[in-house]
Amino acid sequence: MAEGGTPVTMSDVARLAGVSTATVSRVVNRRYGVSSSTTAQVRAAIEQLGYESSLVATSLRRSRTNVLGLVIHSFQSYTAEVLKGVMDALSQSGFDLIIYSNSDLYGTYAEGWEQRHLARLSGTLTDGCIVVTPWGEVRSGSPIVVIDPARGSTVPSVTADNLAGATTVVEHLLGLGHRRIGFIAGRSSLAAAWAREEGYRRALAGAGVPVDPELIARGDFNPESVAPLARALLDREDRPTAIFAASDGMALKALEIAKELGLHVPGDLSVVGFDNIPESALAEPGLTTVDQSMYRLGYEAARMLKSLVCGDWEGPSQIVFPTRLVIRGSTATPRAL
Repeated sequence: MAEGGTPVTMSDVARLAGVSTATVSRVVNRRYGVSSSTTAQVRAAIEQLGYESSLVATSLRRSRTNVLGLVIHSFQSYTAEVLKGVMDALSQSGFDLIIYSNSDLYGTYAEGWEQRHLARLSGTLTDGCIVVTPWGEVRSGSPIVVIDPARGSTVPSVTADNLAGATTVVEHLLGLGHRRIGFIAGRSSLAAAWAREEGYRRALAGAGVPVDPELIARGDFNPESVAPLARALLDREDRPTAIFAASDGMALKALEIAKELGLHVPGDLSVVGFDNIPESALAEPGLTTVDQSMYRLGYEAARMLKSLVCGDWEGPSQIVFPTRLVIRGSTATPRAL
């Protein structure tokens, strides 16, 4: 109640928050077009004046937007396949989808992109969000599901069995007779990147092949960063006879560099990747890779998020799906054997 016992009005809230009544109305009715900072001002005024006790403000806390968010770092083949799965899972569900992508890619403001996006979407625009391959742990007041979480993450997530997939693909190279196998790692903060490197190391150890640190290059899943890494590996006098890149995008770039250096794939060099994006089948030669069913990751993440928003999720909070080795023309027995 305002002074004198009169009911608190939307105009009172607007005056205290320093905004228009139209802005207060948009916040109360959860409409688009209000910044997170202004929304916070209005909510603070609502709390201070006791306007939350009104039927309209109570609905602000209890109602849903029926909109889910998909937060991604950038549009690539990987995220396109994830999006297909998400869209199919939401078909005829009553939920709409808003997609929020980072515009700075790998630039100055790339760090923390996922948390900034969540801050803009959560609570006002969406009922919950799917975050694809965040670089760090993410937090939100609304339900979230992560695809390929950061190491040590405890939020609900779906991911592929990256450890088993990497072990299998390196065992494939070992079975062909390769012993000097280079590895181009992914971004170290991601659990998937760690697991793929661990799979590489375990497969070598299982075959009695020592891990040579000189054959491990540190990438970040950015294909454009691979060129100098691949050149450094392939310019060595004792160059590897095979390269395992922790993503198809990086593996395809390694294929390009090998051709520029006059190396024949797979005669002079075998190359394998991880993801099974559509481009891997179209490469020349076709790229041997690990299929982690990105479509399924998107589908199951959306299914989990819907249930979390509705309060009826009964499954585990972390789901791991099996992977599958896809053998194509980019791998063969080394020439020397």
